[in-house]
Amino acid sequence: MAKAIQSFDDWIGLFEQWQKDIGFNTDLLGDFRFETKFADLEHETIQFGEFKGQPKWKRYLQIPNQQIRDSLQHLIVYQGDTEFASVEQQRHLLKSAPTEYDLKSALRIMSEEMRHGWQMCYLLVQFFGDSGKVEASKQLQRRAYEGNRLLGAFNTPTDNWVDFFCYTQFVDRDGKFQLKMLSNAAFAPLAQSMGPMLKEESFHLGTGYSGLQRIVRAGKVPIPVLQHYFNKWVPTALDLFGKDGSSTSHWSYQWGLKSRYNELETDEPVDLRLLNAHARQLYYQEIAELNDRLNKLIPEGQAKLRIPSEKFNRKIGDWENQAFTIDGEKVAEKDYEAYLAANLPTKEDEATLKEIFAEGDWIAPKAAA
Repeated sequence: MAKAIQSFDDWIGLFEQWQKDIGFNTDLLGDFRFETKFADLEHETIQFGEFKGQPKWKRYLQIPNQQIRDSLQHLIVYQGDTEFASVEQQRHLLKSAPTEYDLKSALRIMSEEMRHGWQMCYLLVQFFGDSGKVEASKQLQRRAYEGNRLLGAFNTPTDNWVDFFCYTQFVDRDGKFQLKMLSNAAFAPLAQSMGPMLKEESFHLGTGYSGLQRIVRAGKVPIPVLQHYFNKWVPTALDLFGKDGSSTSHWSYQWGLKSRYNELETDEPVDLRLLNAHARQLYYQEIAELNDRLNKLIPEGQAKLRIPSEKFNRKIGDWENQAFTIDGEKVAEKDYEAYLAANLPTKEDEATLKEIFAEGDWIAPKAAA
């Protein structure tokens, strides 16, 4: 049972204990300050859904009914849970950074992810009464390495630095989509939280993509090994967009809590049945375009990197638990377990990377800005 807290100061004490419990060396944080950050509202009125045109809600009791309040709290809880989980997944990598630059980058990412979780818990404690305080406490009790974070992707181990760069490229890029969709929320404190978080998140996914560029430029990590890590994280990121035809996404949109990714940039009519599919398609297009640019760095005659089909190894959505190759071709069920074993990171891949890491110079220096 979560420890009862009376104020956000009480929660800060739990946060500091959580840092100790997961073995995070806070001495590495230097003068980094954990604080809440709020941007000015871009729009004072609600931009979508059934309350469109009405003033945004600035206090809990302005939210029209308890069902909407509960749904909003649910969104904040899940967002915060991902932030703390990612730190738990990656914290051990600080001991094996390939360069001083990468150590500082990873430390910045983890610091900012902790701040994002801090921000979400501040909202829970300040605006959601006793239930919010309980949920804020629970955020610091779950553990990714114990497999009890709320979303499966955030219980998956990040084993090494190739894993880390793929994670930040694909999973943190999904995070950008989620944050932008919440940036138009009808609840003003949540919408105002998103601007600073999006600015920080851009560094996280930029670290992932530039890391992959540096790996390819160095030419030490075999492309087939790198492909296996793409195969691990792309389906995981696609699952994070949720089920197609989801009633949760339907009502989150209808109530003005979570918009389309391009809500303020499109005149297309909304299809409430396909909200998750719409965001997923935009995401898939973005990572495919980035992959095309990455492949230009691979010398002619060598294997190219591929973004796996949306059907491959999916655990959520229309293709859930169906047998497809990374090219989207059907595989016999009896052969699929072996196919996955051969196309996801293997023990041999880990051994290969361990040798490459030990040799050094497996990642090119960061290019000057």
